[in-house]
Amino acid sequence: TQKMENPEISGTEYQQGTLYGYEVREYLLSKWNRKCAYCGVTDTQLEVEHIKPKSKGGSDRVSNLAIACRKCNQIKGNQEIEQFLSGKPDVLKRILSQAKRPLVDGAAVNSTRWKLYNELKALGLPIETGSGGLTKYNRCRQNLPKTHWLDAANVGEVDTLYIESYQPLLISAKGHGTRQMCRTNKFGFPTRYVPRFKFVKGFQTGDIAKAVVTKGKKIGTYTGRIATRKTGSFNISTKHELVQGISHKYCSIVHRKDGYSYSF
Repeated sequence: TQKMENPEISGTEYQQGTLYGYEVREYLLSKWNRKCAYCGVTDTQLEVEHIKPKSKGGSDRVSNLAIACRKCNQIKGNQEIEQFLSGKPDVLKRILSQAKRPLVDGAAVNSTRWKLYNELKALGLPIETGSGGLTKYNRCRQNLPKTHWLDAANVGEVDTLYIESYQPLLISAKGHGTRQMCRTNKFGFPTRYVPRFKFVKGFQTGDIAKAVVTKGKKIGTYTGRIATRKTGSFNISTKHELVQGISHKYCSIVHRKDGYSYSF
């Protein structure tokens, strides 16, 4: 089963060590949709559960394993599943059927992934891959928090990860707006005119600017995305607030609009 997730994984650590446990658990979480097989709860700690108890001859094969919450796991104990779910025949039938069913989606993704891998490898690029279980193993071994960027950094064979910053740059695609010549209400009637020319005093909506206001009620320094007005009085969206009515005279460009937003 684990070979399906990563055909190249091998060695004693995989076969019987800690990494094996991570691979099995990640596979089971995907197979059982990350919820308790017995009660369906999701937002709780889930555990690997033997459908047929080991004390009654159950094996460690993946087809005999499920994912259960702590409460269901303890209540079931070493009962046979038929006894535990005697009053829930539909749940019993579903679990026994799903237990023997392989992770079909995983197999489909796996074949597509390795096709992509081989095509990239043919280009002579340095390529390294790893399973979800291996990535989690690398991250947990170094006591790193669960984030997308740290998961990406822990793909493949990772001995030690030297992290210079825990503050990554967050980039989101925002586009360049629309080509509408006017804004409309919910009935489709025009409500306001959209200027044909986007630049005002050398700025356009979407630019990241820094404003150093030296007089008036809004003295201070503000940095963020600006929204222009033809009067030359801009709005600046900072990390914490929206500041309105800042004159273009106090503004300087930090980054021109390119269709993306940047934040920390």
